[in-house]
Amino acid sequence: MAADFSVVLDELTTTLASIEAVLDVDDMRQEVADLEQQAAAPDLWNDVEAAQAVTSRLSYLQGTLRRVEELRGRLDDVGLMHEMAADEGDEATLAETERELESIRAVIDELEVRTLLNGEYDSREALVTIRSEAGGVDAADFAEMLMRMYLRWAERHKYPTEVYDVSYAEEAGIKSATFAVKVPYAYGTLSVEQGTHRLVRISPFDNQGRRQTSFAGVEVLPVVEQTDHVDIPENEIRVDVFRSSGPGGQSVNTTDSAVRMTHIPTGIVVSCQNEKSQIQNRAAALRVLQARLLVVRQAEQRAEMDALKGDGGSSWGNQMRSYVLHPYQMVKDLRTEQESGNPGDVLDGGIDAFIEAGIRWRRQQETTPAA
Repeated sequence: MAADFSVVLDELTTTLASIEAVLDVDDMRQEVADLEQQAAAPDLWNDVEAAQAVTSRLSYLQGTLRRVEELRGRLDDVGLMHEMAADEGDEATLAETERELESIRAVIDELEVRTLLNGEYDSREALVTIRSEAGGVDAADFAEMLMRMYLRWAERHKYPTEVYDVSYAEEAGIKSATFAVKVPYAYGTLSVEQGTHRLVRISPFDNQGRRQTSFAGVEVLPVVEQTDHVDIPENEIRVDVFRSSGPGGQSVNTTDSAVRMTHIPTGIVVSCQNEKSQIQNRAAALRVLQARLLVVRQAEQRAEMDALKGDGGSSWGNQMRSYVLHPYQMVKDLRTEQESGNPGDVLDGGIDAFIEAGIRWRRQQETTPAA
């Protein structure tokens, strides 16, 4: 047992050293110091968007550094504790160190996944759009379940989110929704969630209690930054304003503050109705439109239409994950074979294992030579 413990400890120590090298911890500390200086500037909040970018990046880096430093301390402590317990024949403490080492392994595995996010836009915040697909009212209900799942996932991790637009279906659920996850690496992390999700259950909307299969699509885009230079001439945009509405078509706003923005050359349409003013909604809609055009531009440059969108619809097949609630309970990813027998927890935001498996799978696809 002691020999096994020593081998695992050495492996984890080596893995953590590799993670520290990839993350470049010294550079991270320097960036934290620079950002702390910027955050302390008295005029920081004169530019709200820039201030939010600084504070978000600072919070993320501080959290990552803290995790790495805590792991290094825990590895040192558990090794010393195990050695002392072995010398004294303290079986209870030996068992405790075994459990602690397994706990450390889980955290290191999770942190290692972060080092795999090195794509061009992986470090960006994410724009997530969910749409109901085949399945009628059940599909609309499923789309709303997926929206809640991702927002709960973000909440579990204390990641800030902002809902830009929700288009409610007539009977139940949503036709579509767009929201942002405002934390560094949200795009790289969530991009593996893109594709068609499938739900099998006894329909709560069928008075005969029949089993229903429904589908919803998830799209993930990187948030556009100033350096992207996605300029859209005014004459290429048509802006329509309308009154915001809630579930069942009920008005939630007495003024025409909601904005629908159409990019005339491509036909791309986005809307935003969740801000209080037309100006705010217009700015949010423009950010979403720029993100969509960024994807189009990159796809044209690379001649790979799904380069940034994860190629979710073609190489992964039409369906990427199934959520089965009847006749048995199972969530299964069709690419990675990752599965869970607890759909309730998954739909409540417990998707980390699926995301980590997806990121590892994607890296394996990128590094495996074509046959």
